[in-house]
Amino acid sequence: MIKIPDSQFIDLKKSEEILERASRDGLEISYLSEKHQVLIEKDQGWLAKIFLSWGTAWDTEKGILPNDDAHFALVLIKSGQAAVGYFHQGKMEDHKVFRAYMIRKKQGKSQIKHLKTKGKSRAGSRIRLEETLRFFEEINERLTSYEQQFALDFWGISCSKTLWPHLFSSATPPPFDSDSNQLIELPFHVSQGSFEELQQAGRLLDGFHLLLSEAGERYFSDLFHSQEEKEEDW
Repeated sequence: MIKIPDSQFIDLKKSEEILERASRDGLEISYLSEKHQVLIEKDQGWLAKIFLSWGTAWDTEKGILPNDDAHFALVLIKSGQAAVGYFHQGKMEDHKVFRAYMIRKKQGKSQIKHLKTKGKSRAGSRIRLEETLRFFEEINERLTSYEQQFALDFWGISCSKTLWPHLFSSATPPPFDSDSNQLIELPFHVSQGSFEELQQAGRLLDGFHLLLSEAGERYFSDLFHSQEEKEEDW
């Protein structure tokens, strides 16, 4: 199961309680668009990071706002396999899994890494190279079709730094720039570019996640203790 490391699920109400406390106490609240995350700091040290649901928007004055017509697309890329999907209001409406013969069987090394050391003279290497190039072209073609059909709020991506340049240098470019503020690197580890992990990623992004520092745990502890006491009473 994909999980944001060391974070906990919280609901909209709890997110707003934390933000209300922070605002009342004069803490620094900032929005990081590249992560769709709200950062709460005190004395130049961070207390809390709230990963906002991708079904919401952020307003500097009003805080968290619902987005009842949220559109986003995800792309998960690993060597030899990728999954892309389009989501509307948290529901996956379209998806596609791509596969390519990119791994050298004996060494287990991707063709991209092999080309840096051994070249591309053999027939097998040329086939793997052609499949690699087509792999990224097909991914970008699908993403471009989403861009043409839907008013997307965010693009979510999980892609290793080794493969990242090949996505953007493809003969068919992606419908976003590498530094676009609509492009968000997913805040969790993806082990496979599979349909199952695409589904899991979509579900995670539809919720709120809270990450607290040690100081943050102490600072906001009463907000959680009171909830635990209510649950015990019930």
